[in-house]
This record gives sequence, C-alpha cells and structure tokens, in this order.
Amino acid sequence: MRIQIITVGTTGSVAPYSGLAHRLLAEGHEVELVTHAKFAGAMACCGLTVRPLEADPFASLISARTRLQATARGFDALRTFRSLGSFVRTAEQGMLSLVDSILAAADPKADLLLLSSMAAPLGSVIARYHGVASMGVFLQPDVPTSEFSHCTLAWRSESRANIPRARAANALLDTAYRTANRELHARLGLPHRSGRRLRVDRERGRWPIWHGYSPWVVPHPADWRPGLHEAGYWWPHECPDWRPPALVTDFLAAGPPPVLIGFGSMMPGDPQQLGESAARALRQARLRGIVQSGWAGLSVVDDDVITVDALPHSWLMPRTAAVVHHAGAGTTAAGLRAGVPAVPVPVMTDQPWWAARLVQLGVAADAIPCTELTPARLAAALTRATRDPGLARRAAAAAGRLAQEDGAGAVARAVAESA
Repeated sequence: MRIQIITVGTTGSVAPYSGLAHRLLAEGHEVELVTHAKFAGAMACCGLTVRPLEADPFASLISARTRLQATARGFDALRTFRSLGSFVRTAEQGMLSLVDSILAAADPKADLLLLSSMAAPLGSVIARYHGVASMGVFLQPDVPTSEFSHCTLAWRSESRANIPRARAANALLDTAYRTANRELHARLGLPHRSGRRLRVDRERGRWPIWHGYSPWVVPHPADWRPGLHEAGYWWPHECPDWRPPALVTDFLAAGPPPVLIGFGSMMPGDPQQLGESAARALRQARLRGIVQSGWAGLSVVDDDVITVDALPHSWLMPRTAAVVHHAGAGTTAAGLRAGVPAVPVPVMTDQPWWAARLVQLGVAADAIPCTELTPARLAAALTRATRDPGLARRAAAAAGRLAQEDGAGAVARAVAESA
C-alpha cells in the first residue's frame, strides 16, 4: 500500500511516528512521513521518505501559552483576558497556516492516510475529498468516556460528569480550527462544516482510531464505540549508525547513575532560573545530573552536572536513576519503557493528565506543577525517586510489561486487514 503518515506538533508529537513508519516499511508498504521541515533531517534515515511541511506554528503557540500562564499567576484579570484572547488568535492563525502545507503535501494517489490527533481535523477532510481511506493514529485519548476525564483536563476517576466535560473540552479544541476549516472547505469547493460537525461525522461513521499507548497504562473504556483501539506504544526509530557523544559516556562511567532533567519542547519559565533551581535541587539531594537543554535552552554548569542537547531517550533514560520531565505523551512513554522512577513536572495540555497517571501507576511519588517547582520541592522529589525501593520495583515491572507489547505491529496488522 501507498501510505502517508501526517503529524504536526513538537518533537514528542513526531518522533513516535518514525517508529510506526519504519514498521510499515518493513511490512512492505510504501511509506512517507509528512511533518515539519525542521524534523526532516532527523526523521529521514534508514530508507524513510519525509515530505516537509513549511508551516510550523507550535513554537509560537507554546510561547503564547506560557505568557497566558504567567499572567494568570499574576491575578491580573484584564491582562489574563487579553493573554487568553491572544492565545486563541495565535492558535487559530497557527492552524490556518497549516492548511496550505497539508493540502500541498497530502498525496491524492495514496491508499491510506494515517493522521495524528492534531492533523486529523484537516487531514480527514482532505482524505475524504480525494477519496482516500484514512485512520486516526493518536497519542492521547480524546473520545469522551465516563471512565476517566478528557486528556486536556485534570485526571478524574469514573464519573458520568466526565462525558459532558470531555465534550466541552473537544468543543474548545475545535475552535482552534475554526478559521482553518472555513479556508480548507473554500479551497476544496466544499460546503462549510464546522469542527463540531466534522467530529460528529467521524464518530457516527465509526472512523477508526488506533491509540499509541499501552492498554495497561490506559485501559480500554467499556463505553467507547467500536473502532477505537489501544495499539501499544510506537517507539521512535533507532538509527543503527547513531553513536553517543564521548562527554556523556565518560560522565556516565565516572560515577553512579545520574538523574536526567529535561523539558523537551516546553518552556516552563525563565531558563536561567529553571537551571539554577535544577542545580540547587541536585546539590541538596546529593545527586549527579544530566540536563537536556531542550527548547527552553537550559544550561547548568555545576559539579557533577553536565548539559547536553537532544539524545535518544531509549539509550539515555535506562542509564539514569530517575527522570524529571514535563510528562508529555512521548516522554512519559519513554520513561516507562526505561524502567526508572519519574518526577513529572507538567506544563500544559495533556501533561497534567499523564503526570497523574504516572502517580496512579506507582512509578512517580508525586507530580509537581511547573508553577510550583522550587529547589526544595524538586530535591525532596528526587530523593524519594532515587531511594524508594517500591518506586524502583514498580518502574522496572512497568518496563517489563511494555516490552511484551508490539504497538506498531498492531497498527500494521490493522492496515493489512483494511487493504
């Protein structure tokens, strides 16, 4: 089959699809990954074709969200209202900027489009217009259920109120595509359908969605419609030619396993202040540390601490004693796979939800919202994460469970059955 995988967002929204794409390649399909141009070099290896999207609004979206959080903490109602308006406008314009890119990239001769959650509102319309089959490949659950809250809301256990709350959350998400949907339908000469109408159509049509997380981490809800599945995680592709930098291998060999601190694509406050907090926490906990600079540009210079650029989680995390991270879907998965305790510091969107789930699974003692992060609180969390044998035991057991799953294989089998 001729397959396109279309995904947009940050690194954590792209990397898992490289593994899925390579599995489909191995199954004999012709596969193309469509994503932002800045990821093309990293993703296009070992025979995978990448078609770059020039539009990439997500850095500005994260910045706008960070400004909104900062003004909300200041208890200035007028400034918060203005920041909220700015964020909504930034989100709308960001999604609008993707219309031309995805329209140009989508292959009308493809047999199947696999669409991430953020690409689906636009990609499913384009697929239907061209008469191409499509399927959702989501990293988070967003279909309403009574069994747990929507992934963008604080975690709640089973309650009938979870369903209307989830519908409201999805309605808010659909507003981000309002202008983009109008433009897309106009470009294609189609009668306009709102984001809500498109979502209802997908649900009534039982549009298939495969979720790239473990059914052990998020069990299948009994009240979900047919067509919704948990595949298991899709691990990012590991290039056999990659070699770790000597700085890191030498540091690892020079002492006990360090703690990894990184926030990926997130910008959880002032980088200098965040770096100083990390250094102080590591000193108080008497731990060595590796700090990943990430999009925030963190840099820590201290005894027993090094700062590095992006490194494969699959290589680095298992060599650490614990991982401090923002609890994005991809990083949460990588930490579970590594079998080490977590200290989640969620920043936005689905991260508080995943952070709460890590605590419930017993692989994290507590979550620290980024707005409440202090050196003392981080030091206490690190001390417990590295010295509580129960956390270590449960984290190792989690890794053992995930090692028995084949998420990419589940999707590959579903694709073969749809042919």
